Amino acid sequence: MRAGQRDQRLMTRLDPRPAGSTLAAAICAARLLAAPVGGLLLYAACAPNTLWWLSPVAFALLAAGLWERRWRLGFLLGFLFGLAYFVPLLSWVGIYVGPVPWLVLATLQALFVGVGCMAIAGLSRLRLAPLWAAAMWTATEAAMARVPFGGFPWGRVAFSQADGPFIRLAAYGGPPLVSFAVALTGFALAELVKRVVDPPAQRDRWPAATAAVLLPVLVAMALPGWLTAAGPARDAGQVTVAAVQGNVPRLGLEFNAQRRAVLDNHVRRTIELADDVAAGRVPAPQLVIWPENASDIDPLRNPDAAAEINTAVTRIGVPILVGAVLVLPDGWHTANSALVWEPQLGLTQRNDKRRVQPFGEYLPWRGFFRLFSEYADRAGFFVPGSGPGVVRMAGVPVGVAICWEVAFDDLVEDSVRNGAQLLAVPTNNATFGRSDMTYQQLAMSRLRAVKHDRTVVVAATSGASAIIAPDGSELARSGLFTPAALVERVPLRQTTTLATRLGSAPEWLLTVTGVAALGWSIRRRNRSEPLAADLSPEHARKDEDD
Repeated sequence: MRAGQRDQRLMTRLDPRPAGSTLAAAICAARLLAAPVGGLLLYAACAPNTLWWLSPVAFALLAAGLWERRWRLGFLLGFLFGLAYFVPLLSWVGIYVGPVPWLVLATLQALFVGVGCMAIAGLSRLRLAPLWAAAMWTATEAAMARVPFGGFPWGRVAFSQADGPFIRLAAYGGPPLVSFAVALTGFALAELVKRVVDPPAQRDRWPAATAAVLLPVLVAMALPGWLTAAGPARDAGQVTVAAVQGNVPRLGLEFNAQRRAVLDNHVRRTIELADDVAAGRVPAPQLVIWPENASDIDPLRNPDAAAEINTAVTRIGVPILVGAVLVLPDGWHTANSALVWEPQLGLTQRNDKRRVQPFGEYLPWRGFFRLFSEYADRAGFFVPGSGPGVVRMAGVPVGVAICWEVAFDDLVEDSVRNGAQLLAVPTNNATFGRSDMTYQQLAMSRLRAVKHDRTVVVAATSGASAIIAPDGSELARSGLFTPAALVERVPLRQTTTLATRLGSAPEWLLTVTGVAALGWSIRRRNRSEPLAADLSPEHARKDEDD
């Protein structure tokens, strides 16, 4: 084929309208804007909103911008998509520490998205492009969940699906499979629209390819809930559980300035619960969950704090899981712990937080980051603990995921594999005021409930606390910054879902699929002429045939 003919075909493919056409310019501008608009829609899908269906639409818009773009432009569009998503999603980070940490974190996450979308742009020229692109998105989230400093999985697309049908897939492959399904739906939708608006001569080419990527998603959305578990739910009985929310004396970083007041609040609300039980107003709980930081005064070193906790335990008459900060033997480092405190016995078990939060509970490169923010010195000196992530309360194996830990797949999986029949998420969200943070974290807990087929009890210092059924529905929820005690009779489960058994295997499989497809795309591109590589898959194949 002559170079002149090839040039003419390329220009016709990219823009069939006359050069300089106003419509062509408008379409080009719309494609450039599609990515950031998609990022905003993805944010709008997240808690406290329940607009789960906006997530696939967001990925359709992302694809509209990325499809058949060059690598560098793919990176830019992905970066803009990431900024439009993460800047509003993580705005709670900067409420009390200023905009710098918030914007730095959002920019870092957007850079990950940019790199992922650079790869997706290359994959868009392959057959079944939506499938490979969705696998690459899963690979991008896998990287974000692991690096740097242990990763930051907070913005996973799966966490936007707590109110939608895709949540059912969590029992098969956890959040990675949910994110994959959402991205696949959006990318396939974009492909479908593209095929429909193609010239009439192209319309007969779309059904097979589009159906191949849409069919599994449509089937997944139609699955009844009882099919998503690995087998029939195996109950291990029932238990009446209480989540106590004592509230804090003030909002912001100074919430724990009156540490004794926080402990007193939780003791007081537990005693009120005991009075309600004695009066027959609520059923008697068999175990009680207090939130993270309910006792920032180390009860192992402070007899007054221990006496306060003993008073609450004696009045309620059942074990309490007490969130406490313990000073380690060196007198300098601390542990974020959940202590089982029992009547007449006192402390019987201890579970330390296994993955502590960078820039909050500890500060990597403290001297360096002190140059950027005066709040650096407020970061703690917590060290991670070890152990199975399970304690026994009233004979019930309870898995413990302290606040930040609920975002990580492996930690909750370990608890369930080690025998947990109930999951507890003691958390402290007072630092983030009345922001969306607490609701975003609740959405994660709902995904964990479905993934592992377990009741999840979320106890927060200032709210929102909740008791979540194994199907992800909320049985009870408290308001923000009000004392509360939630009491529910819930099932204990021994079910092992497919997602629990497979662990990270689905994520690795999807990641390898995406990377392998990228390798094939690069190889294919290198074997083609530079100009032919810029054509659509159909056009490039026709050129090669010619």
